[in-house]
Amino acid sequence: MSQASALLARFPAAAKLGQLPKPVLIGIASGILALVVVIALWARPADYKVLFSNLEDRDGGAIVTALSQMNVPYRISNNGTAILVPADQVHATRLQLAEQGLPQSGEVGFELLDNAQFGASQFTEQVTYQRALEGELASSVEALYNIKSARVHLAIPQESLFVRQRQDPTASVLVTLYAGRSLSEAQVAAITWLVSASIPKLSPDKVSVVDQTGRLLTQPSGEAGLQDNRRSLVNDVEQRTVQRITTLLTPLVGPGNVRAQASADFDFAIREQTSEVYRPNQSPNDAAVRSKQTSSSDQYDVLPPAGVPGALTNQPPANAQAPIDQPPQAQNNAAEQNAQGNNADNNENGNANNDDAPDGPMSIQRDSTINYEVDRTISHVKDPSGSLRRLSVAVVLNYRLNDEGEYEPLPEATLANIEQIVRDAMGYSQERGDTVSVINSPFSENHQPEIALWKDPQYQSLALEALKYLLIALAVFIIWRKVGRPLIESLGQARTASEPAEPDSSAAGALRRSTEADEMRRSSELSRYEDNLQSTRELAEKDPRAVAMVLRTWMEKNGKS
Repeated sequence: MSQASALLARFPAAAKLGQLPKPVLIGIASGILALVVVIALWARPADYKVLFSNLEDRDGGAIVTALSQMNVPYRISNNGTAILVPADQVHATRLQLAEQGLPQSGEVGFELLDNAQFGASQFTEQVTYQRALEGELASSVEALYNIKSARVHLAIPQESLFVRQRQDPTASVLVTLYAGRSLSEAQVAAITWLVSASIPKLSPDKVSVVDQTGRLLTQPSGEAGLQDNRRSLVNDVEQRTVQRITTLLTPLVGPGNVRAQASADFDFAIREQTSEVYRPNQSPNDAAVRSKQTSSSDQYDVLPPAGVPGALTNQPPANAQAPIDQPPQAQNNAAEQNAQGNNADNNENGNANNDDAPDGPMSIQRDSTINYEVDRTISHVKDPSGSLRRLSVAVVLNYRLNDEGEYEPLPEATLANIEQIVRDAMGYSQERGDTVSVINSPFSENHQPEIALWKDPQYQSLALEALKYLLIALAVFIIWRKVGRPLIESLGQARTASEPAEPDSSAAGALRRSTEADEMRRSSELSRYEDNLQSTRELAEKDPRAVAMVLRTWMEKNGKS
């Protein structure tokens, strides 16, 4: 209470406040607390949140300029990779910047064509269109999950009227992948096809994809690409063959008891053969008739045709007869009857001639011509590249352990079954010339030669280590016998001699003092001994060579003496 009274005496205002009622004091305290809270909130800096991060320098500069024009406070992170704005303005600011087309992600697309200038040259228009196309393709490639950024370069030649001067377009894609990610062959092929499908007359093999490390992701075309594909095909066939054989034989002979190797010989020659076969002498039933022509002419003993031009008939006139026995009317009737009889005879003779050839002058001519299509077969055969020409497999089996723990060869029946299994696993073909070799032989790790104990490198190293420690212990013992122990004894005798003798009246007191003196001397000697021993050990560990030299000197002195 005295200290409180003294404090109130120093501050009269505090004394007056203490005299006020409690409600007034509570009100004053509440007001002061509210004022402190307001001041703290006002003094606290505004809460900033990330507006955009991982921006390129160009996009960052454009966004900062836009924020300055919009009078929006902003901050830049310490590493310069993020732009911060007040938390209550993040979403509104993003919408306003998106209206201005920010950020552009470092790529421009067809928006370049929105600002087309009047009077631009054809070259300028072509370059602008190519830049826009590159930006659009880069944005499409960046949409893939594993790609952080991408750049597309197009080489589009100008159109030429001359066929020999025409060039095909090419493209190259540079992709930047996220850390720890990679692109599969299917994804690389998808990128190449995406770019080639966007450019007219661009072949997929003319597109190159490279990552940020400079590694070519697309398969090289030409001989280099063919060699890589051939090598990968051969390795794949050999590995799959060995894997199948090992998988089948491991349960039979045990793990680690089978070794298999395969050698595949492929024929990568490209052959094209065109053959044309003609079959002119085929059967008429199988042949196709191209054209047919028939000509027939029959002539017998008939007078050549004669007559008067313009007459109604072209028949020759009848023989003139004198009207001696019959009147003219009767002669005419007889002539008509003779003509009818001649016609009938001619018809009969014609029919007879058709049935049976008469004896006498005649002429028959019949021509028949049939043209058939010539049978021709054209075959164009292209043999596939990479056909398996020969497959060779070699299998080595280890001896098996018997009940006595010794290795013994496999039975012949088991070897025959294993050989048949290997043939089935590799797809053996005798026509192809495949070969299979199955050998049963002990592995080298089963029969290691016994090494003598003194020749074993492991035991030799252990012996050298033990010898080193033994020499150190011997040196410490000799140093203790020759140096440490005499030194301790001399120090003990000197201390005993320097101590004054205390008179004692009684013999018991003298005996007690002598006993105490002996105990003190022994304890001091023991402590000195331990100290000297410790120092000697440290000296021996630090410089064993010096200790060895000291011991050799002592031994030489002792030998001479």
